[in-house]
Amino acid sequence: MTLYLRQLTLPGEREESNFFWSNEELNRTCYTNFYPFGVFPEKKLAALTFEPVTILCGGNGSGKTTLLNILADLAGAERTAPYNHSSFWGDYLKLCRADFSAGWTGKAAVITSDDVFDYLLNIRALNEGIDLKRKELLSEFLTVKYGHGKLQMKSMEDYEQIKKTALAYRGTGSRYVKDQLMGNIRNGSNGESAYEYFTHAIGEDGLYLLDEPENSLSPANQLKLASFIADSARFFHCQFVLSTHSPLIASLPGAKVYDLDRTPPRAVKWTELEAVQVYRQFFDGHRDAF
Repeated sequence: MTLYLRQLTLPGEREESNFFWSNEELNRTCYTNFYPFGVFPEKKLAALTFEPVTILCGGNGSGKTTLLNILADLAGAERTAPYNHSSFWGDYLKLCRADFSAGWTGKAAVITSDDVFDYLLNIRALNEGIDLKRKELLSEFLTVKYGHGKLQMKSMEDYEQIKKTALAYRGTGSRYVKDQLMGNIRNGSNGESAYEYFTHAIGEDGLYLLDEPENSLSPANQLKLASFIADSARFFHCQFVLSTHSPLIASLPGAKVYDLDRTPPRAVKWTELEAVQVYRQFFDGHRDAF
């Protein structure tokens, strides 16, 4: 299996302090937010090492997305959705180090839940436009077929009208619309479309950073995505770093799972995660309902 990204090293408390003490302009200026400075020294997180599939788990504010964004910028990853960063983001990145393998070609991409939502909204907007055009064409069919007498061609506009009339007389309204309009793009549910988005966005021979991919996916589709990720890592030379709240994603076989809720964060069995324990307690408490 392929390993493009080997390790991420973050600045410690001393390095962060030296940055501020050595910057006279900062000492003369009032700032209320130094993000991402101060996030990881408090968690005693100095470095992460990676496997072909590495999963970052933790509650809101645990630093999962921040770590993915750091990795994305250090890798020069392609991305579509904007992300939160402060005036100090660039300064912080200079203090970070990512170790990549010699065989890495630099192909990397970030896929966030915002990307998936935008994709679903674009499909919805396109289909709504198609539906509106379909109604217009059906109205046009009725007008062309029953609202005109004999037509003579005197211009190109007349030629187009004659073509439409011929189409209208040749068949039904549904056939007339179908001949001039594409069908709706999406036939499945949002969850199915979201799953298809991942399968098209993830190619071969690349580093992929996925931020909470379980959003918009049913449990069944989460398991399908986990299987797709495992196959992509095993057979298609892909490496993945994911952030997730989902026990189904975290259970991905062979993945290295970091628990960012611990201080310091460390790699654990997926069954040790707090989110998994919450689910276990819930289902144990409702065992009689099954």
